[in-house]
Amino acid sequence: MHSSHHDFERAYNRLRHHFAGRFGRHRFRHGWGGESDEGRGRRRVFDSGELRLVLLKLIGDQPRHGYDLIRAIEELSGGVYVPSPGVVYPTLTMLSDMGHIEEAKSEGARKAFAITADGTAHLAEKKAEVDALFARLAELASLRQRTDAAPVRRALANLRAVLMNRLERDDVRPETVHTVAGILDEAAQKIERL
Repeated sequence: MHSSHHDFERAYNRLRHHFAGRFGRHRFRHGWGGESDEGRGRRRVFDSGELRLVLLKLIGDQPRHGYDLIRAIEELSGGVYVPSPGVVYPTLTMLSDMGHIEEAKSEGARKAFAITADGTAHLAEKKAEVDALFARLAELASLRQRTDAAPVRRALANLRAVLMNRLERDDVRPETVHTVAGILDEAAQKIERL
């Protein structure tokens, strides 16, 4: 791999992190690279206690199985946040062990869960926190709607293609890389001032 590719990645990531600092460091399912930032040192959307409350509230609304819960959270966040099965299913086990949910009678192979009286009481105690968590999901959906418009995605894809084409050449000079980084920094500053 050429060193110019590393320079491109640094410039590209500098621009990406600039916007991450502006818009928050939530974990995005479809980031600029189209993949989750999970496991890359970024702050999770919910800690384990918060996710328990979100799942409990969704189950309290109607009995659900794990896949339903994952899709419900994805929908509420506008596709920004999709918890992994490796996080959801252990959390369901914990909620069951705590006596907040129980297996519901359901057709099919998937195990659905329903809220218990203890779970309902716990939700009532934590109502303000639950409301804030669902407001956070709505905020993520709103952010996605504002920042992920098709023209912006097209422009970013075009920028990436042009940068890769220009900076992966063998004859790229260090001055060119610095000029490109300066152009990106200037563009970021102009967008920030809008």
